[in-house]
Amino acid sequence: MMRLIIIFLSLLLVFGWGEVAIAETKSPNFTAEQLQQGDELANKAIAATNKGDFGTAERYWTQILEQFPDNPAVWSNRGNSRVSQNKLQEALADYNKAVELAPNVTDPYLNRGTALEGLGKWDEAIADYNHVLELDPKDAMAYNNRGNAYAGLRKWQEAIADYKKSNEIAPNFAFARANYVLALYETGKVDEAIREMRNILRKYPNFADVRAAITAAYWQKGKQGEAESNWVSAVGLDARYKDIDWVTNVRRWPPSMVTALDKFLTLK
Repeated sequence: MMRLIIIFLSLLLVFGWGEVAIAETKSPNFTAEQLQQGDELANKAIAATNKGDFGTAERYWTQILEQFPDNPAVWSNRGNSRVSQNKLQEALADYNKAVELAPNVTDPYLNRGTALEGLGKWDEAIADYNHVLELDPKDAMAYNNRGNAYAGLRKWQEAIADYKKSNEIAPNFAFARANYVLALYETGKVDEAIREMRNILRKYPNFADVRAAITAAYWQKGKQGEAESNWVSAVGLDARYKDIDWVTNVRRWPPSMVTALDKFLTLK
């Protein structure tokens, strides 16, 4: 069974091409009416995406491609809508086309990497993220995502280094910090991880991922009161953390953190 990594879609898939410039295509032979229709369809696709209606968004992007097959942004955005529906192989085909049309743009490589992760193709995903960093050595998302791929390979030290670099480049990128502390916990640095979780929650008190993580960590430390209070906040913000399969296979927490949360859920 394929496992999807849409951990918080807006952070993993790059919608930098959300404002799709239909006019920026290779063919100069489009009428003003065709360009206007393309822009209208793109706006509808973006609106559907914002509502979480990815099937409708995909249909709009497909309609646009029928008229503008040389626009790499449209291929990449349709790939995003397909990843969101777990259509990973179809998404890869779209990203491949986007890369072919715009080989020096980072977005398709980043997005293709997430689809490759979803298929468990960690090394191929890392290769895409490496290429992004060749194009832009200060791309915080690429470091974070490469850290996720290293985590998939259980290469925790490499993952930690990438998460740290991501956070250095973008200090307000909260998920890179969250991934960092989860990897710290996995390497046995429990107290340091808990301390960092507290720091994150002081700045982002409604961060459900870290609320759930500190719940599990406190429970393992025997701090039942602290665990229970954080759990109430966590599930109030995002009930998916009650599903250990989702935490394991979609959010993809490290094994030690999953085990800690599972013990809390089982014994609670």
